[in-house]
Amino acid sequence: MPIRVVIGEDQVLLREGIAEILDRAGLEVVAQTGSAEDFLRRARAHKPDVAVVDIQMPPGNTDDGLRAALELRSERPETGVVVLSQFFEESYAVNLIGDRPEGVGYLLKERVGDVSVFIDAVSRVAAGGTALDPDIVARMMGRRRDRGPLEALSPRDLEVLSEMAEGKSNRGIAESLFVSEAAVEKHVSAIFRKLGIAASPTGHRRVLAVVRYLRESDLSRRDHAGAS
Repeated sequence: MPIRVVIGEDQVLLREGIAEILDRAGLEVVAQTGSAEDFLRRARAHKPDVAVVDIQMPPGNTDDGLRAALELRSERPETGVVVLSQFFEESYAVNLIGDRPEGVGYLLKERVGDVSVFIDAVSRVAAGGTALDPDIVARMMGRRRDRGPLEALSPRDLEVLSEMAEGKSNRGIAESLFVSEAAVEKHVSAIFRKLGIAASPTGHRRVLAVVRYLRESDLSRRDHAGAS
């Protein structure tokens, strides 16, 4: 059975483009709409495998799409959610992923034009995986780190963590960084140990490591701002 998708995007041309891309890739677009409220209604009615939704949508044109996505995740945790954004907002990523990274994607809208990457991200999220935009990860990892567990991460640890955040396997990370898989495994283990992330049966410690990075970086910046 093809992956069933509901699309929420208020820009008509982009919405139609996303639908065509997914259709050509063999996915089934069961509904599409331009408002957050209608998106949520259609997602509830059609029960898709994955929903692709813009963060900023009518009626409020602020974070209506994100709030609809969070509500959908709460009601139907088995439905994957890929949110699209014109720009990166760290709090959006933290709120979306929360403590349950399964079936979540956060992509910049420009990523839709990279068809193979976009299709891979939607399919991965539909299957319960996670997909974070490479540019978003790069910006997250490029932020200044203050004191805390993150200081224990070596430059290579951070590079591996960045690759992990994109959903890459150890082999994919090794190929990207031109190192051995054994070396990657050592860095991954070190990252989990340094960030205090215990083993879990779900296997999503990789994404939780990135969420921990986001949260602690945000808390460090807030503490620093408050002190000054």
